[in-house]
Amino acid sequence: MFRDQSRLIERIHRLLDILLTVAAFGAAYFIKRDLLPESFRGLISAPNYHVVLLLIIIIWYVVFKLFGFYTSFRGQNLRKIFWNMIKAVFISFLLLSFLLYLLKITHVSRMMMAIFLTLNILFLGISKGFVYKMLAHFRGKGFNFRNILIVGSREGAKEIIGAIGDRQDAGYRILGCLEVDERRVGETVENSVKVIDTVESMETILLREVVDELIFAIPLHMIKDVEKYISMAENVGVAVRILPQWHIRQLGYTPNIGSLHFETFLGIPSMAITSTPNDDGSLLIKSFFDYLFAIVAMVICLPIFGVTAIVIKLCSKGPVFFKQERLGLNGRRFMLYKFRTMHANADEGQKGLAGMNEADGPVFKIKKDPRIIPYIGTFLRKTGMDELPQLINVLKGEMSIVGPRPPIPSEVGKYDNWQRRRLSMKPGLTCLWQIAPCRNDVCFEEWMNLDLQYIDTWSLGLDFKILIKTPWSVLTGEGR
Repeated sequence: MFRDQSRLIERIHRLLDILLTVAAFGAAYFIKRDLLPESFRGLISAPNYHVVLLLIIIIWYVVFKLFGFYTSFRGQNLRKIFWNMIKAVFISFLLLSFLLYLLKITHVSRMMMAIFLTLNILFLGISKGFVYKMLAHFRGKGFNFRNILIVGSREGAKEIIGAIGDRQDAGYRILGCLEVDERRVGETVENSVKVIDTVESMETILLREVVDELIFAIPLHMIKDVEKYISMAENVGVAVRILPQWHIRQLGYTPNIGSLHFETFLGIPSMAITSTPNDDGSLLIKSFFDYLFAIVAMVICLPIFGVTAIVIKLCSKGPVFFKQERLGLNGRRFMLYKFRTMHANADEGQKGLAGMNEADGPVFKIKKDPRIIPYIGTFLRKTGMDELPQLINVLKGEMSIVGPRPPIPSEVGKYDNWQRRRLSMKPGLTCLWQIAPCRNDVCFEEWMNLDLQYIDTWSLGLDFKILIKTPWSVLTGEGR
C-alpha cells in the first residue's frame, strides 16, 4: 500500500526528475549538434558542457526540493502539479543563467539551452501526468482507499467533505459524521454525507466498521471527555487527525501509544496521531519485498504445490484448498487460502468439540484434533506448510510476509479493545508468535502482547530477524 509523504517515494521521485533532466540536456545537445538544419547545426568545443550539466543537476535538485515538489500527489490536482513544475524549472533556469554569468562560463549555445528547457518541461510533464493518472486509476478501481469517520457536522466537517468530494481520485471514502447533539442524527451534512450517530457510539462503530482514520472537525472543548475518544481510537489502532483548533493543548493530552505530528490533509492543516509505524520509506520497502518474495516463492514452490495437491486428493475427498474468511488491515474481510488439512466440512463439527478446546481466550486449538487428515494433514500442520497458499493472499495485497496472524471474525468479536490494535497492521504469514518457543502453549494474552510488541517496535531489521528464525520453527515441527 502507498503511504502519504513516503521518504522512499520522495527519493525515487527526485532521482527520476534528475534523470529526466539529464536526458533532456543530452537530447538537446545531440539535437543541436547533429539533427538541426545545417545552418543551425553544430556546437563549438567551448564551453565544457559537462560542467554546465553538473550545475544543472545541483540547481534543479535544490530548487525542486525547496518548491515542495515531492509532497504526495494524493492531496493535489494535476494543474497545480504542472504549474509548480513549470515555475520550478524556470526559476532553476534563471539561477543557472546567473551562475554561468558569475563563473564567466561563456559561449553556451542559447538555442541548445532553449531546446533543453522545452524538453525538460515536456519530459517532466509527461512523467508526472503518467504517475498521477496511474495512481488515480488505481484509486478509482478501489485500491489504496482510506475510510474516514468525521466527528462534527458543521463548517470544519463541510470543508473536509468538500475537499474529498472535489478530489474523488485522492483515495478517501467518508463513512459518515458523528455529532454531540443527537437531534442532528440523520441530517445530511454535505455531498450526501450524513450524521450517522452520536460520539457516544464511536466505540461501537470503530469495532464494527473498517475505519482507517478518525477526523475531529469540531472544537474539542465541545466534546465531553474528548480525551477518552482520542485514546479509544489510539488503542484500537485507528489514526486520529485533528483540525487546527488546537484545543488539545488545553487538555494536556499526550498519546499513550502513538506518535503525534503535523501535516496537511488535502491542503488543510491538521494534527495527526498514529499508533502504527510511521516510517513510510521502510514500510514501502516492506511492501515491495512482500510482492517480490511472494512471486519468487510461488515459482520455487510450484512443485511442492503440485505434489501436496495430489497427496491431499488421494488421502481425502474434497477440495485441495481450504478457504476461510479472516480479518485484515483495520478489519477488512478477505478469504484466506490454506492447504486443506482436515476432512471436508470440518468447521461444522467444531461445535461438538468445544469442550475439548485447550486454548484460552477466543481461539480454538486441540492437540490431537480428530478432524485432521491422517499423515498428510498432520505433517502439513506441524511444518506450517499448509500456510503456503497464503502467498496468493500476499500477491492480492491482503497479507504481508511478516505481520500478526489474521484472525477469524468471530474471535475478534470477543477481543478486548486493546487487543483490536493488532489489526492496525497488515496480517502476515509469520510473526513473533510463530517463532516463539512452544508457541501453541503460549496463552492468548501473551500472544496478543507479542503482536502489539511487533507493531510498536517494528523495523525492517525485526522483519528480517523473524524471517531468519521462521525456517527453524518449520523444521522443528512446532505447529499444530
